[in-house]
Amino acid sequence: MLENRNINVCLVSDLFENYPLSENTIVVVVDLLRATTVISTAFNFGVKEIIPVSSLEIAKTFLNRKDFIVAAERNAMPIKGFDYGNSPFQYMNNDILDKTLVLTTTNGTKAINIASSYEVITSCFINIDAVEEFLLNSNKDVLILCSGWKGVFNLEDTIFSGCLANKLISSKKFNVNCDSTLASLNLYEQAKHDYFSFLSNSAHRKRLKFLNIEKDTEFCLNPDFKSKIIPTLKNGKLVAL
Repeated sequence: MLENRNINVCLVSDLFENYPLSENTIVVVVDLLRATTVISTAFNFGVKEIIPVSSLEIAKTFLNRKDFIVAAERNAMPIKGFDYGNSPFQYMNNDILDKTLVLTTTNGTKAINIASSYEVITSCFINIDAVEEFLLNSNKDVLILCSGWKGVFNLEDTIFSGCLANKLISSKKFNVNCDSTLASLNLYEQAKHDYFSFLSNSAHRKRLKFLNIEKDTEFCLNPDFKSKIIPTLKNGKLVAL
């Protein structure tokens, strides 16, 4: 197995094209609050596949199709006329079993589509252990892609990236030659004992608190279940690996 692979963290999806990638790179997309947590939750509760789309207009074309659920969120709020929004709790039911979920969100689905020319998986605290094992066994370089918020940096994706990077680096199989990876590692070290408190003044936690959905934040940071499912992008659809 190839040792000393590279691990990079891209702190905002808009910077993705600035990173040197190859066919030997796996891109791990992270939108911790909340899209990639929703994705893992939906797969855990039996959704068949997920189609991530970037625009509301594309998502609307899937409405009223048999065996489809169409979910939309903008600015942390669900969009009227769609089946679901972007809260993981909406997906904890049997109604999604064997259905195709079409999902569009402010940041996460955009990041997935930006990286779609490469091998893409998604991660969150629900499946971080399974993703760690998958990446360690992959024999490939890793780029962790933070979705950010509308093209700017956010804390929650960065501390998650630092957590995942720390796990991988501890294996002694990865090199760090990227300042953004070092920054994510340093922020993770500061946050790791209490993510919720660390994010108390973060923009998105405040945003969700204003909307009275801090329970989503608590779940995303400390989910009450784990999953071995790795959502993997294949031909424009996320499927369970």
